[in-house]
Amino acid sequence: MTNEVKKKGADIFAGAFAQSLGGALSEATGIEWPFEILSAHDGGAAKESAVHFRFSAQGGLSGECFVELYEKQVAELMAKITKQPTAAGGEDQAEDQNGALTKILSSMTAGLAASLEQKYGEITFTVDRVSGLAFGGMFLVPLGCLQENVQALLYFATPLLEALSGTEEVESVARKVESSQAFAPKNLKLVMDVELNVSLRFGQRQMALRDVLELNNGSVIELDRMVDEPVELFLDGKLIARGEAVVVDGNYGLRVTEIPQPVTSHFFN
Repeated sequence: MTNEVKKKGADIFAGAFAQSLGGALSEATGIEWPFEILSAHDGGAAKESAVHFRFSAQGGLSGECFVELYEKQVAELMAKITKQPTAAGGEDQAEDQNGALTKILSSMTAGLAASLEQKYGEITFTVDRVSGLAFGGMFLVPLGCLQENVQALLYFATPLLEALSGTEEVESVARKVESSQAFAPKNLKLVMDVELNVSLRFGQRQMALRDVLELNNGSVIELDRMVDEPVELFLDGKLIARGEAVVVDGNYGLRVTEIPQPVTSHFFN
């Protein structure tokens, strides 16, 4: 399944999810929450403590997705609902807030199911709070409400992503992609023994020259990637795969989880 096909299926779900989430929050707060799909997410939010909720689908769609919010956002949201100032509290208060948010997220599932029913059939969703998750390799779609400066990350487990990407509309996209990438490299075997340098990229960052000159032993450079995002494999500056970092006999390695397009296309396009 190509990256474009995955994105097509995930965006169908994410668009309906954003609309339903915005409606549920608007009903709870009396404020408009125009959520939309973002082109990229703000990695700075990763510094905050995350709160995770699981949406389990059964029926026309089967599988799970996970929503990531942050404790500060949850506290501010509860303040808007209760019309009380945001106040720092202990674990008990945080649990109460998360429980209240679970109910709000549960209230949006009827609208979400209705939005997807025409395309996928009848669906039922259940929502619960989860913890201790590792999202490496999952397909990510960032959502945001710029008006309220709130971001939510939507992670798709493979079974749900495959179900979303199996519709006739999405499969037609796959056929077009595969057709555009078709080629017949008759003489490829002549260069099969050529050695190439590949590199892993865990992230990157632009730095001012003054900051570079100030680097010394013990300096820490923050990259633009969250620890649960897949790392990237590059060949001559071109992205050829994504995956999870592993350790093999004391050396770093990569377990490939996604190949955006056939590797051979980089040689013939």
